[in-house]
Amino acid sequence: MEEEKTLTEQESLDLIARTIIQAKGGYHDSGIGPILWGSIITLCSLVTFAEIQFGLKVPFDIWLLTLFAIAPQIFITLKERKERRVKKIENIAMTYIWTCFGISVFLLVNINANLVAQLTPIFNDYNTYKGDAAVDFNFSSYTSSMLLLLYGFPTIITGGITNLKPMLYGGIFCWICCVVTVYTDVKIDMILTALSAIAMWLVPGIILFRKNKMQQQPANV
Repeated sequence: MEEEKTLTEQESLDLIARTIIQAKGGYHDSGIGPILWGSIITLCSLVTFAEIQFGLKVPFDIWLLTLFAIAPQIFITLKERKERRVKKIENIAMTYIWTCFGISVFLLVNINANLVAQLTPIFNDYNTYKGDAAVDFNFSSYTSSMLLLLYGFPTIITGGITNLKPMLYGGIFCWICCVVTVYTDVKIDMILTALSAIAMWLVPGIILFRKNKMQQQPANV
């Protein structure tokens, strides 16, 4: 009886060990989500840079495109979740993390837009009153820093959990750029934001997409 109990305990430990090993390497994201966000953020950043540097005129706020990326992201996440045969804890966590991320971007964009609308007239009146002692302050210039701070959270967590080094390092690079953008001009902020999006989402997304295609290829033969 004691020998049977010991054997059962050993089998249980082996099962747990195998489960942990499989969970570490079992993340098969299609890469479409990171490619989507990486492309949109890069596009928005470069268009904003062109608006400032070259006077490019866009008939709408280009950053509104990020709001249109939220719905596809949720759809893609839910679709991938249904296609997985085993609902691992890490997969459930990824669903909640990236869904919360998309909603957080939407909320932050709206909060900042309202803050800028409220604060801009105040600072304009203040600078008019101060004359030569006017303060050169633009609250909207810190929006990039806030967004980069937010971008880094789900990226680093996802890269760490899934052991996807390019995404992990990209998230760290994003936070470094977040610090830099506090002290740089908005034009530089846009370049750094574009580079961050490419490093933490676009490139890892392409890697995941190609990896997913290679894994599906034998099944199609």
